Amino acid sequence: MDAPLEVRIVLSIVMAGAGLLVMWMAQAAASGQLKRNDIAGIRTPSTMSSDVAWLAAHVRSKRATMTAGILALVSGLVVLIPMPGPVMIAVVMVGCAALLGFVLYGARVGSRAAKAVGENPKGSAR
Repeated sequence: MDAPLEVRIVLSIVMAGAGLLVMWMAQAAASGQLKRNDIAGIRTPSTMSSDVAWLAAHVRSKRATMTAGILALVSGLVVLIPMPGPVMIAVVMVGCAALLGFVLYGARVGSRAAKAVGENPKGSAR
């Protein structure tokens, strides 16, 4: 039995919206448009220590974070396809796991890049 259209639309909006938001944040932070703040971005002690560390972290994590957003967006579009409820749930769960996994990986490599800049103030964003 296919999941109701309303459920598929809501899940699609949530997943695709989350993906688009994460992709925007990754691009804005890596380009320097999103400055250090207390709401969005990689907020660890090393990334918040300076603007250079913040930018280095986001430049380094951009690929992983964009991948997270793209996978969330794709899963949001896939749930619009008529499918059995359990399959739709699996698609959403895989999309959420991919989003979380790639964002956490991006935060890890970004934090390492920020620490490297902190250890070598003349270093680059790599």
